[in-house]
Amino acid sequence: MKRGAGWPFIVALAALALAMVWPIVALLVRVSPASVGQAFASNGVREAALTSLFASLTAVLIAALLGVPAAYELARWRDGPRGIALFVLALPLAFPPVASGIILLNVVGVHAPLGAWLSERGIFLVDSFGGVTLAELFVSGSFVVITSCAAFRALDPIYEEAAATLGATRTQSFWRIALPLAAPNILAGILLAWLRAIGEYGATSIVAYHPTSLPIALYVTLSAQGLGPALALSYGFVILAALVIVVQWAVRRHVV
Repeated sequence: MKRGAGWPFIVALAALALAMVWPIVALLVRVSPASVGQAFASNGVREAALTSLFASLTAVLIAALLGVPAAYELARWRDGPRGIALFVLALPLAFPPVASGIILLNVVGVHAPLGAWLSERGIFLVDSFGGVTLAELFVSGSFVVITSCAAFRALDPIYEEAAATLGATRTQSFWRIALPLAAPNILAGILLAWLRAIGEYGATSIVAYHPTSLPIALYVTLSAQGLGPALALSYGFVILAALVIVVQWAVRRHVV
């Protein structure tokens, strides 16, 4: 390779890094940790943080309980049917978040067939903790299935084939062989799904503006108090994202 031939790629990398990293650096420089503590100390923000925490954990737990076994099954399908199934499951990732909320509202709204049926029995998903959880599950569940399917497909089939020759059932192979081997990659995907869930605004604001979640509290803060306090809350999201990415990196490398 000729000397200096790599410069166009280095320039492209530097330009991309500048565009993506510079706003974050500008935020970290402008906002003091003390102001972040003050922003999260207010009652409204603290309650919103708890709502987002419990709703996102519930959503990801449901996604993991259903998505990981489903991914194990999908990993054993032929390429064609598996590709179609993954295409359908990945669709929510491509929807604009507000569109996701409208799609959900068409199902669980009080005038929708399912929503009306539930409301007759005293179950209301619109403007409720269940609505927040449902919206976060809809936008993040695909991460769990897709990453888990990829993790199971990456395993060497020789282990399960050997277990089958010894009389192990599919269920036993799943719990004793496939899941432990794929666990680091699956957990990394679950962490990303949780980060996506806790940061969801668009779908949540349509389905359940109340109780207030943390992203909605961030928007309300910007509207009512201006950029400064909103930046302090955004600082918290940056720290959270950095922590999750570090933990994910450590999990993938069996550090934790």
